[in-house]
Amino acid sequence: MSLISASNVALSHGPDDIFWGATLSVPRGARIAIVGPNGVGKTSLLRILVGLEEPSDGTVHRSRKLTLGYLPQEATLTAGHTLWDECLRPFTELRNLGVRLSRLEMAMADPQQADEALVRYGPLQEKFDHLGGYTYENRIRQTLTGLGFEAVDFERPLEHLSGGQRTRALLARLLLSNPDLLVLDEPTNHLDIAAVEWLEGYLSKWEGTALLVSHDRYFLDKVVDNIWEMRQSGIELFRGNYSAYVMQRQERWELRHKLYEREKDRLEKELDYVKRNIAGQNTVQAKGRLRRLSRQLDAIDKGGLEAIQGKKWHQISEETGAQAQVMSIDEVHSRIRALRSPSGKPPVLTLNLGTRQRSGNIVLRASDLVVGYPRNQLFKVNELELRRLECAAILGPNGSGKTTFLKTVLDQVPPLEGEVKLGASLEIGYFAQAHEDLNPDFTLVEEIDAIEPSMLLAEIRHYLARFLFTGEDVFRPVSTLSGGERGRLALAKLALSRANLLLLDEPTNHLDIPSQEVLQGVLAEFQGTILLVSHDRYLIDALATQLWDIDQDTSSLRIFKGTYTQYHSQQESEQMESIAEIEIVQPDPEPRSKPPSGMTDHQRKVRLEEIETRIAYLERDLAQISAKLENPPEDSEKVQHLGEDYVELQNEINALLDEWEQLHIEV
Repeated sequence: MSLISASNVALSHGPDDIFWGATLSVPRGARIAIVGPNGVGKTSLLRILVGLEEPSDGTVHRSRKLTLGYLPQEATLTAGHTLWDECLRPFTELRNLGVRLSRLEMAMADPQQADEALVRYGPLQEKFDHLGGYTYENRIRQTLTGLGFEAVDFERPLEHLSGGQRTRALLARLLLSNPDLLVLDEPTNHLDIAAVEWLEGYLSKWEGTALLVSHDRYFLDKVVDNIWEMRQSGIELFRGNYSAYVMQRQERWELRHKLYEREKDRLEKELDYVKRNIAGQNTVQAKGRLRRLSRQLDAIDKGGLEAIQGKKWHQISEETGAQAQVMSIDEVHSRIRALRSPSGKPPVLTLNLGTRQRSGNIVLRASDLVVGYPRNQLFKVNELELRRLECAAILGPNGSGKTTFLKTVLDQVPPLEGEVKLGASLEIGYFAQAHEDLNPDFTLVEEIDAIEPSMLLAEIRHYLARFLFTGEDVFRPVSTLSGGERGRLALAKLALSRANLLLLDEPTNHLDIPSQEVLQGVLAEFQGTILLVSHDRYLIDALATQLWDIDQDTSSLRIFKGTYTQYHSQQESEQMESIAEIEIVQPDPEPRSKPPSGMTDHQRKVRLEEIETRIAYLERDLAQISAKLENPPEDSEKVQHLGEDYVELQNEINALLDEWEQLHIEV
């Protein structure tokens, strides 16, 4: 049974049609991603499906009692409480159950109420345990930590969080609420790689249904089992993850093009017969074929070449209401020549990254380098080397210093210690994440003219069209461009630099998947060297020959020679080995009751020292488990055991603290 279904849904804004003909069904347990070029209406479709926006046409049906969690790209949360309070909201009923249990426990201490309270306590306690009453706080900690929050953030008021943090807070609350259907609009936008990987692991084991929009191809490979490709004229369905979608899409493009070639060839042969016989002995047959050609071309106008596959021409004509008016031979000839292949390929940017000259073999070297600012040292680089035609990807959490390192290479931020040595014959092209090299007051034409003043206006317009800027768009001010449009303009400027060393800071940010695919292909063929900062693991895996990972724990840069897939496999192996080495100090089998009254001062002092020593050991073990839960293993049973150990240790620490406090009171 479908959780949500839609039939011929359309959306218009005034005279402009955004999309039409969207027919779909969301089955229970599916993991579906909607992909398509920017501006096609993916976010609007999500809002229509969840009931936040009404379609201009068509119908949407949602199953009864459907519980739904919706994550918009930018979240708005009610202020006035903390991040922790926000994550407690899904557990309101469970916490009320805990209050009832506490009252029953008090009643059981009263001999007059004990029997009745005990009868009611058993089933209620079993329900509380089954619903996770003893572990929900640990689930909150795991979820917040997994999404990149630190313990100091838990009690921060929501109004003190950044926009990206508020979106992550809403995502945490939605995951904890465990709805029937999660609808997520760009869920990885505000997450670093570690947090995205945690979310992938969570969703891969989650038993609910997910419908999402994302440009993160690696994430789509890990999470989804269906791809819906959205176009203005509807939705095309594909089975499998992103990689499967790419293969199926190519096969369908090729099939459609073969159909086009075959049908166009048949139409041209029919027209040739008409031309040769219209005035001869077979004039009746020729006129009949001309009439049929006219109907067929009208049918193509109505239903497209794609619609004729597997159908007879007269059926197409009847279904589309094609006219029976006979065209002239010249008109038929013109209409056949105007036919275009219905491959379904979206328009994509045309990018060429050529180099002006060849660089030296050693492009970049550094040793004993300290990156950062006078009062904020970020990390140290013992030694690194980047050679010609290599691609190094810099990894690390947000704020770890990736962009600062690029600016150190560019000599915009001086190193605190050491130096970066650049090779010979280098021409550097820099793609800035914030696009600060774009002048907001310039038009697109003026931006290109500033780099290539020799280009004529017609040449600039033709060049910008390769980056999907057409018509009067080329005269728009930069300040009016969207994030994706700014990215395409920055790429257009980068291509004109003819550099042989590219420093790229999040080049796929805001680019739709077709543009990402083009950029990846061009960079793969680039005859120069690349230093890349990106959260796009698909791009990193395709391009990087070595990875430079900023380790914030040691404030140092780790070098890994190999692909991202190899690096990730090694990280998982190290993590599993580390988890296996943790030795949990088991709780003392003796019950921790309150100390008997009448203890001597010496006995009390000895006991206090024992408690303090014990707490120190337990807190050490608790810290080890917390560190592992920040990046939990994929094995759900191991995560569960870690969570149980965490709760057990925390309970013992609390009991010891109570005893420690009581001993001090008695002094």
